[in-house]
Parts: sequence; C-alpha cells; structure tokens
Amino acid sequence: MAVNVDLVKTTPKAVDVVGVPVAVTGAVSRALGLTRAALAAHGFEGKPGQTLVLPAATGPTYVAVGIGDPAVLSVKGLRDAAAALVRAAGRRSTIATSLADLEGVEAKSAAQAVVEGALLASYRYLGLKTDTSGASTLTSLSLIVSDKRSAGARLGIERGTVTAAAAALARDLANMPPAYLTARMLADKAVAVANESGLDVEVFNRDQLLAMGCGGMIGVNQGSIEPPRMVRLSYTPKNPTGHLVLVGKGVTYDSGGISLKPSDASHAKMKMDMSGAAAVLATMGALKALKVKATVTGYLMCTDNLPSGSAFKLGDVLTFRNGKTAEIHNTDAEGRLVLADGLSLGVESKPDAIIDIATLTGACVAALGVKIAGVLGNDQPFVEQVKEASQRADENVWQLPLAKEYRKLIDSNVADMKNVGGPYGGAITAALFLSEFVGDTPWAHLDIAGPMDVDSDDGWLSKGATGFGTRLLIELASNFSK
Repeated sequence: MAVNVDLVKTTPKAVDVVGVPVAVTGAVSRALGLTRAALAAHGFEGKPGQTLVLPAATGPTYVAVGIGDPAVLSVKGLRDAAAALVRAAGRRSTIATSLADLEGVEAKSAAQAVVEGALLASYRYLGLKTDTSGASTLTSLSLIVSDKRSAGARLGIERGTVTAAAAALARDLANMPPAYLTARMLADKAVAVANESGLDVEVFNRDQLLAMGCGGMIGVNQGSIEPPRMVRLSYTPKNPTGHLVLVGKGVTYDSGGISLKPSDASHAKMKMDMSGAAAVLATMGALKALKVKATVTGYLMCTDNLPSGSAFKLGDVLTFRNGKTAEIHNTDAEGRLVLADGLSLGVESKPDAIIDIATLTGACVAALGVKIAGVLGNDQPFVEQVKEASQRADENVWQLPLAKEYRKLIDSNVADMKNVGGPYGGAITAALFLSEFVGDTPWAHLDIAGPMDVDSDDGWLSKGATGFGTRLLIELASNFSK
C-alpha cells in the first residue's frame, strides 16, 4: 500500500483534507469555523460514523468526523472514524487528522486503529481493468499528535502500517481470478513473501504429498490438471515463548467437484475459497516486522476442486496423514479434507496450540450471517485467546459448541467417518470432523465463510474480499501464551 504515514505536531501546510474529531458533547474545534448549533443545522451531531465536508475556497477541505460519546471512545470507534474520514475525503490524496490524539484511548492503540481504518478503507482492487480511474488516490496520512503521546503513537503507526498491509495482501490474493492464482502460483507467492520477511519456507508437490500419506490433498486434487501444493512457513524468534501452528484452507477454486455447485453468484465467489490460506500467509509475513515472540508455523493447503473423469467420487474412501479414513458423501465438503492433512502434520511438531482458518460451510453463514465468523475448539482457554484477538482486531467471531453428541452424525459403515453429517448443524459436524486430526493438542477452528467478502464498501471494509482473519491471527500470535 503506497501510502506514506507520518507523525506531526501541527497540521501540515500542504494537505488536501483535515479531519477534525467532534463528539456529541463538549467543545467544537475552532478549526471547523462552525458552532455546534451550526453543525446541527447541517444535520451533523457528532454521532459515530457521521461526517460533514466543509470545502474552502483556498486551503484544505475540513471534515468534521463524529466520534460519539467521548466517555466511551474505543479503539473500534477510532478505526471506524478514520475509515469514515477517508471515504468522506473522496479523491483527495493527502489527509491529516488528530483522531489519534484523543484522550481515553492509549496512544499506541489509537494510532494503530486510525492507520488501519484509513488504509483499509482506501483499499481498491483493480485486477485486470484497463480503466484505472478507480484506483485509490490516498498517498499521505499525517497523524497530528501532541508530544506526550508521540512515543506511543509512533509505535502504533509502525504496527498499523504492517497489519493493514498484511490485510491488503490477503485481500489481493482472494480477489485474484482463479486462472491467475493456481496452487502453484500461490506457493510461488508464499516463497516470495517468505524471502521478503525472513521466514523459512518449504514447498511440497503432489509426489511428496502422496509419499507423506496426505490422502485428503491428493483426493481433492485428482480431478484437476493443476497439481497441488502444500507450503510450510516457519518463524522462529530467539527464546520463543511458545509454539503456535496456523493451518489455512487454500482451495483456489471450488466448483464442488462431482457434487457440482449451482451456477449462481456464490459459485463466482469460489475463487475466494483460499481466503484462509491467504490470511495465514499474510499473517506469517508480518511476524518478523512485529517482533512476535512466539514460534509460529503456517501450513497452506493449496489445490482446486474440479469435476472430471478422474475426480474423486461419492463413496470413495480417503486415508489421511494420521492414518484415519473418511468416506466421501459430498465432494463439495472438500475443505475439511485438505485441512485434515494440514492439522495432522501440524500436531506432529507438538505445538502448544493449533488453529485452522477456512471458508468452510454455508451452514455457518446460515447461523451467523455475513459479518461474524464461527469459532469452535477443544480447549476453552485457547478459544478465549482467539475471541480476545478478534475483539482487538474488530473481526467478530461467535463461539459455536463442539457438540460431541453430534459425532454419530458422521459415522460411516466403511470408514472411520463420513465427510458430511446431514442437513443440520453443518458447521458443528464439520468441526467435529476436523477434531479427529488434532488429538489432545489445544485447537480452535475459524469458519470464515460468511465474512470472506462484502458486496459494497462498509466502514474499513472495501468491496470484494475482506482479508478477514489476517489481523485476528496477527493479534493471536502477538499475544499468544501457552
């Protein structure tokens, strides 16, 4: 993201827009040149998300930005306010604001939130468009901060720039057309990211996966002319505080296989079925810059899922890395099959915890809608760490039960289990399937099928892929404890 973010004491002279925070109570900055009554006459009351653009004949345009009740100002509120400011600024390219200088939110967290809100709201994906007029025009963001908060704000700027860039990378990958991001291309991108960010990286091809007993990956891939790839990324700091494993579903296009999806709008979005792997890759690339203290290993399970004469079929039985077997009753329930091998490999290193992230089930979308991801797990203290990370990142999750009484729904007559469990509780039965591959290792599962994308700009979310889970995983790794 080519945006220069800096820290200043006063409003720069050469700036296009100045964002001025206004609460629902208290004094109004003289910089706006309007009283509270005059603002109210224009319909602006200082409520969260409100903006009022005040053009000037000369000099910068001022924008009043609502922050709500100053007594309950939060990191989330500042992130949302910064996003609203960027959207109100329109095509103007340089913005300054004192949003990060407000009392009530610690300086580092405030600055990080303002940077994230601004940069993520300015994100645009042009793809293969020949008309580039829709590109982001933001080139400079200046945070006006007093001396007493400057040290913390500087740290927040550094962190916010890294986390926003990571989320943007995950968005870029998920937005790419499937022909431009095959499993091999995604693996190549992972190698490039690893080289840029000081990670160890290993790439495994089809023959290696076959020799390793990764029957889930081989089975899902066998209908495709594009070979699969598994990527293992490793970040190892000095004197690590623990070991966390991340496993991402990297299905670069999901047709459903023999259980073909209907040809509708949701089918066109299946290029985003690798959003979990994108989030893991983007997270791994940010760890060194953020000086994360835990050892983190990431697995990207990359393939597509296509129908052909060689595709795996209903009734087939696959054998996974850990030796367990599954009877296939729906080839469109393929994500859990590739994750099974990744989880099996992940637990072999005896980590302190493991988390997988995947656009896994329509059932989770039905249960929680498109703004909330589901989280399930076998260890409540670790699940609580995931939930706390989601709150800090403002990437919302809701815990669903790992209901063991539903385990019988995936019983099979010919294998250890089936890969689907019937019409009800699909998010839970999918998680129960995955739980068969983690043993006693503390584990959590993120089902991000709902919030993987948005149909229109919404706060700091920009139309298209959201990069959901990237900043959540960064928060989890940054604060991970055994």
